[in-house]
Amino acid sequence: MGDSTRDTFIDGIYTRFVPLALALDRAVLAARPDFDTHISYRMLTYALAGDFRHWICAIGVIKKAVCLRFLFGALLEDPRGVLRAGTSILRTMDFFSLDEVDAQLVTDYVNEAVSKLEYFKAHEREL
Repeated sequence: MGDSTRDTFIDGIYTRFVPLALALDRAVLAARPDFDTHISYRMLTYALAGDFRHWICAIGVIKKAVCLRFLFGALLEDPRGVLRAGTSILRTMDFFSLDEVDAQLVTDYVNEAVSKLEYFKAHEREL
């Protein structure tokens, strides 16, 4: 990942959320250090091989939380019930404090999302 992309994203968020966003970034990259990053829709977006049309996840900030969004999160198992619906397919994890970040949980969800990428690409028009 380009540190400059992350740094540009970090420079544009609420200061109080910087440690939380950085912790999520570390957890995402622990799953896939080969992710490419891009800032899109004011989110730090992660994709494989530069395919940002089919991004895997993204970190975004709202007024009260830092969100980890999964483009095709509806395909993910959610045994802990941590994903909130966004659109028909998008799902989001909300984090309100650094204490809430379970790096292994984030890494597990990211790895599962990567494992569903080819299925999503093959079926995205149907979903």
